[in-house]
Amino acid sequence: MAETMASNSAPHGAGEAPGETRRDFLKLTTGAFAAVGVGVVAWPFVHSMNPARDVLALASTEVDLGPIQAGQAVTVVWRGKPVFVRHRTAEEIQQARATPLSELKDPVPDQRRVQRDQWLIVLGVCTHLGCVPLGQKPTDARGNYGGWFCPCHGSHYDTSGRIRLGPAPTNLAVPEYTFTSPTQIRIG
Repeated sequence: MAETMASNSAPHGAGEAPGETRRDFLKLTTGAFAAVGVGVVAWPFVHSMNPARDVLALASTEVDLGPIQAGQAVTVVWRGKPVFVRHRTAEEIQQARATPLSELKDPVPDQRRVQRDQWLIVLGVCTHLGCVPLGQKPTDARGNYGGWFCPCHGSHYDTSGRIRLGPAPTNLAVPEYTFTSPTQIRIG
């Protein structure tokens, strides 16, 4: 009888009970299938957190500046926010440059807010509570400084988009943009 037990355990490794290697294999296989199953179930949830195609399409916006005459402004949408593109007149540029920095709440020279003097590109979102200021249409109130006016709480911006009066703490933000040609810009 002792010989039979010895012969049954001989094919297995020393110190292994019969069926131990098979059990290890089954545990590994089950674990692998469970991991793949969790991945298959979790993938749709993880994938749903990626930005939608329409959001990715708005990652950058091309704007043709050719039709915009001096003194005119257009509003384009970039990443769901309005962007004000203004073709400034020589008077608006001179007025922005003549303003002493000591008079500004958020003192930034006009030259640092533009890439080309005549083109001002700013986010059209008031820095106080996120309203959209008036001043894009010729009939809009432009405030005391000829730029934009936020009627919600009375913020006044100048022709460089800098806060001059009211509760807004900072200037209208300048988005990242590049000139792709003399009459074309890419925002974003």
